[in-house]
Amino acid sequence: MKNQRIIYYKDELNDEFAGDSIQPRKIDESYWYGDNSFFFRSMRFFWYRIIALPVALAFLKIKYNHKIINRQVLKDFKKKPIFVFANHTNNIADALIPTFVSFPHSTYVVVNPNNVSMPVLGKITPYLGALPLPDNMAATKNFLNTLKLRINQECSIMIYPEAHIWPFYTKIRPFPDSSFRYPVQNGCATFCFTNTYQKRRFSKNPKIVTYVDGPFFADETLDKKSRQQKLRNQVYEKMCERSKMNNIELIKYIKQEDKQED
Repeated sequence: MKNQRIIYYKDELNDEFAGDSIQPRKIDESYWYGDNSFFFRSMRFFWYRIIALPVALAFLKIKYNHKIINRQVLKDFKKKPIFVFANHTNNIADALIPTFVSFPHSTYVVVNPNNVSMPVLGKITPYLGALPLPDNMAATKNFLNTLKLRINQECSIMIYPEAHIWPFYTKIRPFPDSSFRYPVQNGCATFCFTNTYQKRRFSKNPKIVTYVDGPFFADETLDKKSRQQKLRNQVYEKMCERSKMNNIELIKYIKQEDKQED
């Protein structure tokens, strides 16, 4: 591709290319994850259903002509809690797409603390469904209790296991199995979606096509750690398969050691 941007990386697990300079706040026992009060439910309905959904739909359609394929695999789980995993390749779209993939589920997204650290928006993100990862044991208890609450409410819990954003990356980075302990421990069905970037005839922006797959279930014949690992591998392999549907590469990622050898 002409004038293709190149990014050099060293560590597929830990390098971050989101491009923001937000100083993450500490998520301790004072952080409020939201609850089941009338106040929270009212504020969430307003910010999530009335404000965020129409804006998100318009943005995804206008900028990326977004399309979801195979969403029907979720139809038998409309009234059941689910966990959904996906690749992490877009600052804005990754915050919006989970809602449309899991609809009509109410969706909550496990995020890094920087996502709730913005001065104004950070006060709204709990109502939009952000669940920041905790920084100490007391906060961990609050996080897990909130996760359990949302599971009991038959919500969709969204996780980006790659953890770090690599904009427009067209492959799947290796990720640990740690976040897969949540569906294993809670006995929930697991799904995944893979965002791919495809050419558009009359726009410099790519089309985002999202492929949904699942359900995947933990193998109850295995011990807990092996169940977690197998579930991770099933999701990873399916996402790698779907990533082959990318047909445009806006940014080329080159490992630092490869650069030095050239």
